[in-house]
Amino acid sequence: MQEPAGPEDLLRGFPDSLAIYREVKQAVDEIGEASVRTAKSQVAFRRRRGFAYVWRPGQYVASDVPLVLSLALPHEIHSERFKEVVHPSPGAWMHHLELRGPRGVDEEVRGWLAEAWAAAG
Repeated sequence: MQEPAGPEDLLRGFPDSLAIYREVKQAVDEIGEASVRTAKSQVAFRRRRGFAYVWRPGQYVASDVPLVLSLALPHEIHSERFKEVVHPSPGAWMHHLELRGPRGVDEEVRGWLAEAWAAAG
C-alpha cells in the first residue's frame, strides 16, 4: 500500500474524521509550530519528537468512533475522558481519547495538547 500524501488523503471518504482532524490541526497551530507527518495509519504532530497522533480505529476494529487522539506526555493524566492510558516506556505515557466530533476538541483537550507540545520540545 502506498503512503498517503497527507492527512486529507488518509482521511478521504471519512468526512467526520477529517473535520475532527482539522479541529485538532487548528488547535495545534494556535499553540505553536509543529510538523505534520502522515503514515499509512495515522497523522503525527511533531516537534523534536511526536506529541499528538490522530487515527481512525475503524481501520483496525469495528468501531463507530470517527477519530482517536493519542497524546504523549511525561506523566499520567487521570480523566474519565480517556479510553485508555498506557505507559510504553519510562517517562512516556500515551493517552487515547475517542473524539466523536470537532466540538470534542474543547478547552480541556487544547490544554492537554499544549502540555504535550511543550514536553516534545
